[in-house]
Amino acid sequence: AIRTSTILGFLMICGFAVYGIRLGIFASSDAFSSYILSLGIAAPLIFILVQGIQVIIPILPGAVGCVVGVIAFGPVFGLLYSYIGICAGSIGAFLISRRYGLPVVRKFINHRKLDKYMGWLDKGNKFEKFFAIAILFPVAPDDLLCFLAGLTKMKLKKFSTIIFLCKPPSIALYSLMLMGAVSLTGF
Repeated sequence: AIRTSTILGFLMICGFAVYGIRLGIFASSDAFSSYILSLGIAAPLIFILVQGIQVIIPILPGAVGCVVGVIAFGPVFGLLYSYIGICAGSIGAFLISRRYGLPVVRKFINHRKLDKYMGWLDKGNKFEKFFAIAILFPVAPDDLLCFLAGLTKMKLKKFSTIIFLCKPPSIALYSLMLMGAVSLTGF
C-alpha cells in the first residue's frame, strides 16, 4: 500500500506537471501563484495536507514543497503553511511508529537507511540530543528520524516540543536556499 501510494502520488504529480505545462502554469512564478491562489481557501488546506502526507509517504522531497509554498503563498504564509503541514506529518510519523512498531516502520523506510540509524536507538538520551540537533538542519533525514523517535521511549510531548521549536530554521533554510536557486533560473 505504501509503495502504491508513493507511485500514485508520483503519477499524480507527473499528471499535474503535464497539465500545468499545457496551461502555462509553470511559465513564471506569478502564473503559478495565480493558479494556486485561484483555488481559494482550498489552496492552503491542500498544500498543508500534501506537506503533511509527504513526511509519511515520500511523494516528493519536502524541500520542493517548501519552495512551492513560498512561490505560491509568499514567504510568510508559504513558510507558515509548510511548518504546519510538516509538523503535523512529523507527529503522524511518530505516532504511526509508536503504535505499530518496527515491522510497520520497515514498510515506510528503506532498509539500508533504517539499519544505518537503528544503532542510535540504543543510545537513550543521546538519541534525543542527536534528534533535536538533526531536526535543526535541513540536510538531515527528518522523516526517517521521526519514525525512529517513535520507536524510542521519548514522550510525545518532548518529541512535539523538539519538532515545533527546531523545524522552523530548517524549513526557512530549505526555502531560502532553494528560492535562490529557483530565482537564478528566471522562474
